[in-house]
Amino acid sequence: MANLFVQQLLRDPTSLPPHGICLPIFSLHSKGSGGIGEYTDLLPLLAWAKKLGIHIIQLLPLNDTGLETSPYNALSAFALNPIHLGLKQLPYLANYPELTPLLAQLQALNQTQRVSYKEVHGQRDLFLRQYFQLAGPLLLKADDFQKFQQQNEWVEKYALFKTLKIARNWESWDLWPEKLRYPTEDYLAELLLGKREEVAYHSLLQFLCFSQMEKVKKEAESQGIFLKGDIPILIDSQSADVWLNRPLFHTHLTAGAPPDQYSEVGQNWGFPLYNWDKHAETHYTWWKKRLEIASHFYHFYRIDHVVGFYRIWGIPFNQSAKEGKFFPEDPSVWISHGEKILKMMVDYCPMLPIGEDLGVIPPEVRINLRQLGICGTKVMRWERRWNEDGRFINPHDYILESLTTVSTHDSETLQQWWRNNPQDAKDFSSFKGWTYEPTLSSVRHQEILYDSHHTRSIFHINLLHEYLAVIPGLTWPSLEDERINIPGVVSDRNWSYRFKPSVEEIIQNPELAKLIKKLTV
Repeated sequence: MANLFVQQLLRDPTSLPPHGICLPIFSLHSKGSGGIGEYTDLLPLLAWAKKLGIHIIQLLPLNDTGLETSPYNALSAFALNPIHLGLKQLPYLANYPELTPLLAQLQALNQTQRVSYKEVHGQRDLFLRQYFQLAGPLLLKADDFQKFQQQNEWVEKYALFKTLKIARNWESWDLWPEKLRYPTEDYLAELLLGKREEVAYHSLLQFLCFSQMEKVKKEAESQGIFLKGDIPILIDSQSADVWLNRPLFHTHLTAGAPPDQYSEVGQNWGFPLYNWDKHAETHYTWWKKRLEIASHFYHFYRIDHVVGFYRIWGIPFNQSAKEGKFFPEDPSVWISHGEKILKMMVDYCPMLPIGEDLGVIPPEVRINLRQLGICGTKVMRWERRWNEDGRFINPHDYILESLTTVSTHDSETLQQWWRNNPQDAKDFSSFKGWTYEPTLSSVRHQEILYDSHHTRSIFHINLLHEYLAVIPGLTWPSLEDERINIPGVVSDRNWSYRFKPSVEEIIQNPELAKLIKKLTV
């Protein structure tokens, strides 16, 4: 499908689905949600999107993150996060009225302004373990579950890894006994046998998560809606993937960014680098499996930090970011290096990739992305002629092979940016021919959103709360409460943002529907 999209793009870009909204799943809440947004909360939003002329629903990563709150810190490249499993829709739930009080306690957690991860994890685990004791014997014997296990050989070893992590109170596997740190196949088989009930529990949760997300995709297709996922380039060092596939990673190096205008000391993200030579030797089997599984749920996918496939800043373990260097070290091979990997991804996978190419990107990288048919990303506030006089670029001059947005999950919202960056807001006002005002009015907010949906880019996707902010009462009183993540800052507020209106209130709000229709027509 990816190649078909690229061919269609070149042939007739106006025929592609242009308009979308981004819905972080943890930010959703419905009457039935169990303390956090669930996969099944997406279902009523599909028909709503279709009525409004929205063609794409974008999600942030959905992989299992264990106790981590960031969706970019995956415990597994393949497993979905059971924290988003739709509890009310679980098979046979009606047969077990004793679970009703536990579900009611979880639904009460929907009322908090931000997601309370500690409480949600604790209460959902209590609920799901009781459900497993009641419904597990039936579900584990079902043909569908047996088929799922056969088709997903990775699931048992992932389940074993999670079992061990929980049993050892989530300590780093680097601290495990040597036999556990470097398990042989025979020892893994022994562990799987000895922990079979707990392994079955985590395997069953994956089956249920996959079933719900596959249902979401099937329903999206029936409504003519495309789902866009997000595949982070890097994987957590504390993931099942690194534990089980050590040769595929350079664990003596961590990824980050060199010192620049944004950080004098650089950044150290703590993720291991890929051993791309080993990936090539295995014909990129791990990456192909990752993409294959993601294609069960998505039609498009965001490639996080796409420049990292060409070259990435590697830092010796336990060293400062300043001590790092780019890998590969020879700049002359960066383009061929990235092109080889990305071409494999485009050719192998039916999903269409859209690159996150923000920040300092070598010009040759963007040229190569266009040659591969991979769209880049245009955040309007950052699209300026920085090498000249800094003036804003006319949205009608954006390159065709791109996606336009007004903000990202890592940035300030549009209103917050306007208030916190008065000089930038003045420059933008001058660009638009407006008289500068320190507060972004509803009328001007709408005009910027309208512009974002009518640039030369093929795709136009904004976070849902950028539309909610235009309508009084649909966002939290403080602008700070509307931000999803502040990169580089450790805070309970990161990734805990919750939309003020429920799913039911979103789809039933006539003013919101009218606004989105007007902006996307």
